[in-house]
Amino acid sequence: MFGDLDPVLLARIQFGFTVAFHILFPTLTIGLAWFLVTVEALWLRTRDPVYKSMYMFWAKLFALAFGMGVVSGLVLSYQFGTNFSRFSEATGPVLGPLLSVEVLTAFFVEAGFIGVMLFGWQKVGDRLHFVATVLVGLGTLNSAFWVLAANSWMHTPAGVEWVDGIAVVQDWWAVIFNPSMPYRVAHMVMASFLTGAFVVAAVSAWYLVRGRHLDVARKGLSLGLLLAAILAPAQLFIGDAHGLNTKEHQPMKVAAMEGLWETERGAPLLLFAVPDQEAQKNRYAIGIPNMASLILTHEWTGEVKGLNEVALEDQPPVATVFYSFRIMLGIGVWMIALAAVGLWLRWKGGLFTNRWLHWACILTGPSGFVATIAGWMVAEVGRQPFTVYGVLRTADSVSPVVPEAVAVTLTLFVVVYSGLLLAFLWYAARVVRTGPPDPGVDAVEGSPKEPPPRTAVGATGAIHPAE
Repeated sequence: MFGDLDPVLLARIQFGFTVAFHILFPTLTIGLAWFLVTVEALWLRTRDPVYKSMYMFWAKLFALAFGMGVVSGLVLSYQFGTNFSRFSEATGPVLGPLLSVEVLTAFFVEAGFIGVMLFGWQKVGDRLHFVATVLVGLGTLNSAFWVLAANSWMHTPAGVEWVDGIAVVQDWWAVIFNPSMPYRVAHMVMASFLTGAFVVAAVSAWYLVRGRHLDVARKGLSLGLLLAAILAPAQLFIGDAHGLNTKEHQPMKVAAMEGLWETERGAPLLLFAVPDQEAQKNRYAIGIPNMASLILTHEWTGEVKGLNEVALEDQPPVATVFYSFRIMLGIGVWMIALAAVGLWLRWKGGLFTNRWLHWACILTGPSGFVATIAGWMVAEVGRQPFTVYGVLRTADSVSPVVPEAVAVTLTLFVVVYSGLLLAFLWYAARVVRTGPPDPGVDAVEGSPKEPPPRTAVGATGAIHPAE
């Protein structure tokens, strides 16, 4: 039944599916972790009970996403051995230590302090609890750093010498801080922050539309859109710098992103096209003259390399990269526009009353996840036909397994992960339906808050209740 299928393609689809599923949850946890840091800092400063109510609510969703990220991430390491054993043998001296450091310095910190963060309100002081929240947030960033350092090395390998097909490390600093690492880390972390900001804005807007939990909803919408107004334009500049770096080190990926078949000056920015890789041309192309050159070279007539620079077998799958890039870019532009409208309505005093804005936020809630997956497709599919760019081809990286085995496990992954996703969405929806605790009730104790008794200092210096 599966004998005619390509085992290399099946292995790529299986890893692509599992990593796309997994990345949804670290993206959310990174964003929510630092949102929780912000909210708890505001609570410590103001002692406004609404902020504590927000913290307790979003901490539940953070914990749910964190657990899903752990479960879905475990299988990825095993797939290196089962589906890409030749890749593991060749790159193990590099990737093994990097991913081990990620576990030892990042995951253990997150796992160690998440218990204090979630259950420590009655056990530790307020400031120590805030320290635990910050450490969990730092753990998420540290984890992203090491994983992206390893992944970036696969795109821009440096600091190694290849001996009999094995990467032997010569300079760990060059390995870790490889040419694309800073841009990829910044781009991914900013995408996670934006995803978290718009999820918060979406849920808060839904409460405003439903007329529920209004105090928490107003602060959530205000903070979410304010963060988006800062982060979305910043992501535009980071993306531009990342694109320039990619043009330097992976020009064929950029050519696929832009749908450029011939090297040319004054290359157009294609708004729409149907790439035909077999014919090596675009159909139904609509573009803005010279704009791709301006964006990629910062010159009106700058030269941009086309896919014709390499043989057909060395070109990435153009259509996938081309459309994924436009999905990611389109969502980014929409986020900037929506955040700008939020700023304008804040200034006009209509942030909490404009139903069009609220529904736009609700519909935009999942967009960060879509943009993240689209961006990863651009990055990973655009690297093909290599696992280590320019050095190790994907066809030479896979394990000697029969296609039936990969197809069966791929089917099982789809079934199991679909069930996990439905379970996550069901529990997340249940948390949202329940809503945050009443700010007038202590979020931990569950009892109505009473102001502390007023005190006065007597003539003898003794403190006693004020009359």
